[in-house]
Amino acid sequence: MNINDCRNIWVFVETEHGQVKNVALELINEGKKLAHTVGEELIAIVIGHKMENVVQTVISYGADQVILVDGAEYQDYTTDAYTNAFTKLIKIHQPSAVLVGATINGRDLAPRIACRMGTGLTADCTGLEISPEGEVTWTRPAMGGNLMANIICPNTRPQMGTVRPGVFKRGTSDKDRTAKIIREEISTPEKEIRTKLRDFIHVAGIAGVKIEEADIIVSGGLGIGKAENFMLLQELASALGGAVAASRAAVDEGWISPLQQVGQTGKTVGPKLYIACGISGAIQHVAGMSSSDFVVAINKDPEARIFDIADFGIVGDLLEIVPLLTDEIRKRKILNSNHPSIMTPNNICK
Repeated sequence: MNINDCRNIWVFVETEHGQVKNVALELINEGKKLAHTVGEELIAIVIGHKMENVVQTVISYGADQVILVDGAEYQDYTTDAYTNAFTKLIKIHQPSAVLVGATINGRDLAPRIACRMGTGLTADCTGLEISPEGEVTWTRPAMGGNLMANIICPNTRPQMGTVRPGVFKRGTSDKDRTAKIIREEISTPEKEIRTKLRDFIHVAGIAGVKIEEADIIVSGGLGIGKAENFMLLQELASALGGAVAASRAAVDEGWISPLQQVGQTGKTVGPKLYIACGISGAIQHVAGMSSSDFVVAINKDPEARIFDIADFGIVGDLLEIVPLLTDEIRKRKILNSNHPSIMTPNNICK
């Protein structure tokens, strides 16, 4: 595509069972800042079936326009169908840049599109900037998180990147917002879809909440001592209505599932409250949770690096402190049962 003909920032709106994934709303908020910096628009790309509620959701969160592809073959994500629809949309509308969440599906879809369009793709980004000329600088960790690489795609369009969930904050919803909706009729023949979805297997965190979507996270590291002690964190997370996570060291010991890992080689999270228990504060772990609104650290070592980024630190034995904290939270929940708003993440932090 001719670079001079390309305009606007696109965000792929990933959905799950008809619900917009948080990362899409995060990218709409951040992508809109990029687009408006260069006088362009943020356009949300919705592919699926019976997605009117999704369209209204992304408009309420700030999309300037929505391009919708609706068809029964897009009911559930498949690589072939979504790649076909997305590449045809790009050829029709010629965006300057495309932002995709670095989810399982996003990491599958984005490279397929980039390859077909003959353009570059930067994976697992944690930062975005744009020049007055519309050139996006994609920032991502490199060399095991020991340095940050700034990558540009000056010669081809669209500029593409996958962005980690939890890096950016989503905006606020305004249900009175309106925006232009463009409906494109793009079909994908059944014979071109080489995979068939047989079943869904629900996977949630230990406390029943996925860490990427949790407002409160209780996370454990090597200082937990053994796998059984994660039950203490589970009890605290359950009392708070949050999720249990872990550092890579705890995962490597086999104490907890890799699905719960936060950090450079795990998931990036941005909860309102992050409680780090027995976590030293290695740079690789901090890279995955540094966007948390409020951090509480519990560690025996007063020199632990985690205290450098913590808003509140407790020096002591977590095996003693965590049960006391859990009991106190439960007591407050009982006392304040008539005022549930008191137990929101913001008020807990206070």
